[in-house]
Amino acid sequence: MLLERWLRARGYPVLFTGWNSSRLVRRSMRRGKKKNLLTPTTFSLLHAVDFADRLTYQILPPLKAGMIVLADRYVYTAFARDVARGVDPDWVRAVYSFALRPDLTLYFRVPIEVSLERLLAGRAKLKYHEAGMDVGLSPDPVESFRLFQSRVLEIYDHVAGEFAFHTVDATREIPVQQRGFRRVMQEILRDYDKQRSKGVRHAVQAP
Repeated sequence: MLLERWLRARGYPVLFTGWNSSRLVRRSMRRGKKKNLLTPTTFSLLHAVDFADRLTYQILPPLKAGMIVLADRYVYTAFARDVARGVDPDWVRAVYSFALRPDLTLYFRVPIEVSLERLLAGRAKLKYHEAGMDVGLSPDPVESFRLFQSRVLEIYDHVAGEFAFHTVDATREIPVQQRGFRRVMQEILRDYDKQRSKGVRHAVQAP
């Protein structure tokens, strides 16, 4: 949100899109989660359908119009979460092979215990799937969260190196984080400014 405001204040046309925001599968996803009907593969496929719909109708048109797209999570979210649930990594990547590669990927990295503390400070309990309870690692939600999200974090760290993410220390003060990745954004914007009239696609995402 802060990055979007910063870009808009400088006159850049921006569109924001979030993970799991397509209306196409929202009802199926909600019902499947509520009744615990989703296998890891089904979970992965529903998210892939959601992403394909979002890419087609929310991401590509603005990019073709010369806008900057900010995506709060992208295909790398599936690379980490689906694989942490036991889905074959090559299969997941093949499913998402149609996705554009962003110009910049911001990886807000935070230790598991800090993440857990932040979540529990804002609500009474952890959500079933964010705690990885469907994976069966532990009957205790907090311990299951630690185990499952540790898997996710390990995969993210590997993917971050593979795809050259810009890693942000998300334990630092927000203004410090903003100053850091805004400097990186300046490099992207210089190229964007040069190519703006040519309709070059630009996207920034945070897994």
